Amino acid sequence: MYVSLQSRRPWLLRNIIPAPCGGPPASICARRGRGAMRGTATDLPEALPSPSPPSSSSHFSPGRHYYVAVDRLQFKMETLVDLLGVAGRRPSLPMVICCSSRDELDAVCASVSNLSFISLSSLYSDLAECERALVLEKFRHSTVEWSQINNAHPGDDLDGNVADKSCMIVVTDVCLPLVASGEAPLLARILINYELPTKKETYLRRMSTCLAADGIVINMVVGGEVVALKGLEESNGLVIAEMPINISEIL
Repeated sequence: MYVSLQSRRPWLLRNIIPAPCGGPPASICARRGRGAMRGTATDLPEALPSPSPPSSSSHFSPGRHYYVAVDRLQFKMETLVDLLGVAGRRPSLPMVICCSSRDELDAVCASVSNLSFISLSSLYSDLAECERALVLEKFRHSTVEWSQINNAHPGDDLDGNVADKSCMIVVTDVCLPLVASGEAPLLARILINYELPTKKETYLRRMSTCLAADGIVINMVVGGEVVALKGLEESNGLVIAEMPINISEIL
């Protein structure tokens, strides 16, 4: 049984933030805790405006892109762990977390390694080629298992063939799969942009190299990054919606 983030962390709240000049409101998920801001919701930086309709040129599903926002940077990692505590308990679920820097990759790995229900690997620049190949092969095996689970018919016995943990790769942008060189895309069910890319091309490359056709993108943003998120939304012709409090609604 899957619970919502809010039931795990009561201070993970939704706030309706008025848009400037009386425009339409936009929802933002803001974390409150010890040391969190004590003002009203309007104390946050400018909210993400209501998403625009996707352009006809976009080949990504407009309904599969979400964001979760925290009001302070120090709550970002804890929110990620809470998110994985709900989503990551599905056996063989293939997930990818994208970071912009090695320092952030190391920080994410240090936190996620404490979650016993996730099988964790990482891709970084000084990883040996043979080790990289093993990480990619292990992850692709999990995508096959996940497909078997979702395509199984009632009465099918998969217990002996399916891993009891979800499978995760944490990767920096410079180490994404090299599709042009023959590496296959990762085909993750969930792609988490722990660090929001600053360029449209990076956002698209993360999706094309990491995400399955029916996959879900979750963008983690801090306060003022909602402006950058809106820019990515418009330039890529996407609709990036607020992530539901009950994550199981989108899995």
